[in-house]
Amino acid sequence: MTIRWIDRVKAIPSAPPQVWTVMISAGHSDTQPGVVANGFREADIVLEFRQLVSAELCELGIKHLLDGEPHENLPLSQAVDIAKRCDIAVEFHTDSASPRASGSWTLSHAPNKPLGAKLARMTADTLGIENRGARPENAGHHHRLAFVSDGGGIIHELFFLTNPHDLAAYMQHKQVLAGEIAGVLATAARKP
Repeated sequence: MTIRWIDRVKAIPSAPPQVWTVMISAGHSDTQPGVVANGFREADIVLEFRQLVSAELCELGIKHLLDGEPHENLPLSQAVDIAKRCDIAVEFHTDSASPRASGSWTLSHAPNKPLGAKLARMTADTLGIENRGARPENAGHHHRLAFVSDGGGIIHELFFLTNPHDLAAYMQHKQVLAGEIAGVLATAARKP
């Protein structure tokens, strides 16, 4: 596996230097599409969102890694290997439940909960949906998630794909959300 840095970043002379390595990942794949609801596949949404966040990170001068090429993502085992090598690793997902369930949340180990809380709050505020907060890896129906357990990363459930309102809010604000999320990650990457 070749790890390729996204380092075609804009120079920001007034910004503090980047001190932490960053990786962003798109959950699922063509063979495991995740949630399928309201005419969309989770894998397609999070792959596009990863690319939007990557472009925003470049504008903010943040070098980072992806879990694959622009139109694909690597299998989970390879994404976990990349995440292990980075200080900050976030994998994007969408959630599913009843059509009324709404909100954004994160799953991680305790040391990553403050960053997870910022990501969930920023997403909820931008999309106008419930902030379900930062939760431990084993929250709810989840257990031993490799990206968290083995990779030390954060899983970010952006919104509920099964909720038409959440989906509409995401579709309307995804570019703004990508910029906001990139801003949170850039601040974290520059903090000593």
